[in-house]
Amino acid sequence: MTITVAYEDTVVSIDGETDGEALWVSPEVLARALGWEVKPEGLCRGPLCVPLRSGVVRTDGAVDLAALARQRGQTFEHDAGHAVWVFGPGAAPGGPHSVLAPDFTLPDLAGQRHTLSVFRGRKVLLNSWASW
Repeated sequence: MTITVAYEDTVVSIDGETDGEALWVSPEVLARALGWEVKPEGLCRGPLCVPLRSGVVRTDGAVDLAALARQRGQTFEHDAGHAVWVFGPGAAPGGPHSVLAPDFTLPDLAGQRHTLSVFRGRKVLLNSWASW
């Protein structure tokens, strides 16, 4: 099916397949039309690489452009017939990211134990180092 995609600064007509809220595109079409390439480190567009999460790539190699957008925090909409998809700007590379860290408890230098969950809702700086 031919689909019109407005992706950030590009508008193209591509061959793709829709399935509910998924827009499946072959890796070749994705690279040629939008500049995203499947590499060992993930999906890359220029210097930006996004790790591949479950559900972004099908076993036949097709990439769900909508799942990639959700992973990047990028907004998107499509028409009722899924023939036109519009994607907003992605998050800035290197910009702030919010990730919920797993809970853990560690002692400080005096031996007093501190649990991360006690600080939920407050900003916490985790500083780690290794001697190797």
